[in-house]
Amino acid sequence: MFERPLRIALYTYATQPRGGVAHTIELGNALHDLGHDVVLHALDEGGGFFRTPRCSIRTIAVAAHGGDITSFVRARIAAYVTELDADTREEKPFDIHHAHDGISGSALATLAERGRIAGFVRTVHHADDFRDPVLAAIQARSIVAARACYVVSDCWRDDVRARFGMDATRVTNGVDAVRFVPADGAERARTRRRFGLAGEPLLLSIGGIEARKNTLGTLEAFARVRERRPNAQLVIAGGASVFDHSSYRRAFAARAEELGLELGSSVIVLGVVADAEMPRLVAASDALVFPSLTEGFGLVVLEALACDIAVITSAIAPFTEYLTDREAELVDPHASEAIAAGILAALEPATRARRIAAGRAVVERYAWATSARTHVARYEETIGAGNTVRGALAR
Repeated sequence: MFERPLRIALYTYATQPRGGVAHTIELGNALHDLGHDVVLHALDEGGGFFRTPRCSIRTIAVAAHGGDITSFVRARIAAYVTELDADTREEKPFDIHHAHDGISGSALATLAERGRIAGFVRTVHHADDFRDPVLAAIQARSIVAARACYVVSDCWRDDVRARFGMDATRVTNGVDAVRFVPADGAERARTRRRFGLAGEPLLLSIGGIEARKNTLGTLEAFARVRERRPNAQLVIAGGASVFDHSSYRRAFAARAEELGLELGSSVIVLGVVADAEMPRLVAASDALVFPSLTEGFGLVVLEALACDIAVITSAIAPFTEYLTDREAELVDPHASEAIAAGILAALEPATRARRIAAGRAVVERYAWATSARTHVARYEETIGAGNTVRGALAR
């Protein structure tokens, strides 16, 4: 449709290693690689992006989170509005403003209302069930004010239609199959030594300790696995978040003690892992244990499959949209005994070997270049629709 590259502004709420942020970085990289002029915007508490983007970036400095979540969100929206107001007066405007979260989406909605931008598009990775009416209203506005809405899974397309009355288009997700690759025995051993890990088997949980990730369910299952595999070790990586999960983490520590699981020994909590080390940690593990209760897509599942390790995840959407029992062990996330049985079954050598080829086939379907081309087609549809409306108004 367009004979020139598009000028695209992408927006995310943070520079920390979270799924939505990682998606936005990789989409920006892939759009850049296709020859488009991409500027990735993010709010930054200091330190910059956890992963260096190949596209252009603009970080907006904000103070660290120190208050309640509602005031935090409002302050972040205000920071975005203040900074972006100057961008909208540039001689070379963006063809597309694309928000990937409620904070940046709400800021762009304000700018659109003021006539500073023609509009924006919004990807809903997942929608939260906020009890706070202010947060619920901010989230809704960031979605319904968009000119077009995208999702990365069918279940969220249905949710967005039911809750917000918006028809969303599914766009593909991706995995970097250059960064995430299998490791040989020597590399696995080096990585384990570097992290001080000695478990056999070594079970990896990614996303930190929080209710949405079902980390307590994973812990309960792990205690059952240890009855059969006493040398097993559970490693929990990640956990950067704008929300306060301290009470859940205290409950996790208390339950670990009740189960006789020693934090720092049988259960290792690594916290945020350097981005360069994360692919090595995944490849050095025997299995990814990811019985999450709510996900937009679950990028870590693709990353684990790319590394040829076993995957145990929830038998619910969105996972069931791209996985079957040919590639992964799909379990009831609400039943710790089912998670434990799934872990033990997934670790069987014959089962693991059978699933490796099937997992690689899934990974091949989710290239970031494919995602970028899909996005460009959707962008052009939105731009074309806007031009049609403006032409009709001019007449």
